[in-house]
Amino acid sequence: MRRLWRSMPLRLALVLVVLFGTVSLLSLATSYAVTRAAFEQAIRDDLAQDLAGFRAAPTAGAVALLVQAESEGTDPGRLVLSYVTRAGRIYGNGAVARDDEGFHIISLEEGRATLDGEYLALSARLHGGRLTIARSRAEIEALRPVFFNILWISLLPTVLIALSGGLILARRSERHVEVVRNALEKLSGGDLGARVQTTPRWSDDLLGIGRSVNSMAEAQERSVMALRQVSSDIAHDLKTPVQRVSLRLEALAQVVDDGEAADLVALTREEVEGISAVFHALLQLAQVENGALKAQFAPVDLAKLCGTMVEVYEPTAAARDQRLLFEGPDSLKVNGEKNLLGQMIANLLENALRHTSEGAEICVALWQEQGRPVLSVTDNGPGIPAEERGRVTQRLYRLDRSRHTPGNGLGLSLVEGVARLHGAELSFEGAQPGLRVVIWFPAAP
Repeated sequence: MRRLWRSMPLRLALVLVVLFGTVSLLSLATSYAVTRAAFEQAIRDDLAQDLAGFRAAPTAGAVALLVQAESEGTDPGRLVLSYVTRAGRIYGNGAVARDDEGFHIISLEEGRATLDGEYLALSARLHGGRLTIARSRAEIEALRPVFFNILWISLLPTVLIALSGGLILARRSERHVEVVRNALEKLSGGDLGARVQTTPRWSDDLLGIGRSVNSMAEAQERSVMALRQVSSDIAHDLKTPVQRVSLRLEALAQVVDDGEAADLVALTREEVEGISAVFHALLQLAQVENGALKAQFAPVDLAKLCGTMVEVYEPTAAARDQRLLFEGPDSLKVNGEKNLLGQMIANLLENALRHTSEGAEICVALWQEQGRPVLSVTDNGPGIPAEERGRVTQRLYRLDRSRHTPGNGLGLSLVEGVARLHGAELSFEGAQPGLRVVIWFPAAP
């Protein structure tokens, strides 16, 4: 909802609501002022016309009789007629009095109550007396609630409809933007096959963005695939010559018994074996990234596989005075390829054993969270700096402090490839001290 409130369609809807509300307020205020002025002018015209009628009376007595006759049956709350003769006698249905607070109209009916409300009055001398005609402003004052009602009736539904429309458009745009965002996140996470799935209902601007993202992804995928193919081809082409060199060195080692030449042959064989291991890892990584092994997926008991791998590497850990533990259930199955999963766990264990010192503790943990199997390998070694964690899965990438330790920089690349092949999410976290590698497998269907 926070993203919706900050989305462009809803902001535009709010701007339009504010503009419409401002225009409506100005229009209604102008209409109210014009109507109020027209009503007042109409009352003043009626007063002037009434006064002109009474001026036609020839004498004061005639005026008094006419005022008395007109005032009978007339509601003083609407119209007040008052004629005060020269002798001080009052005719009509009301009288005008004045005190410190201003003018007041007092009813001449029984009780002599002061009339509430505001009046527009016109007074004139007539045949020695004073004639006052006052009309109530109640009709003018009644305009205010009427205009307020018109304002709410016209403005409130418009605001609600505009906001509802803005929310609908914002939710629709949010869904479309979410599709683009998910595709970009997958691409940035290494899934080069991710694409923006557009529909005919998308607007032209979002369609253009989706097509541009897809074009960029296709170009990037072609480049990466070409690079991977080149590295795989090189590894494949050089694998056989390297094996031949290894065999000839082995034969040479049998001829040279001892001395400096034998040591040189032994060192050369180690270097060739390292090169062969790099080529083997590159070919295995290419096989994993190809995705063809998905056809061999079957239920795999990940708990038993972890237990087996821990048992295999326990002697190596014991030789270095390191402690290797496994914590998890007796059985937890995932869908995958058993050999690849075993290779992934082996790479993580070798990485932890290689980069921790004597006396270190390495824990392989397995549990289930929100229906998803979770595997973690935690050590209390030096760990990986936070700024380096996003690059350690790159091919042949090694930390500066690890360049003098055995390895070829392909172990974590293979881990990431196997995890991606199984639809799992790989993350590196600090264990304070040490490193925790967490792999979230997808929930079982």
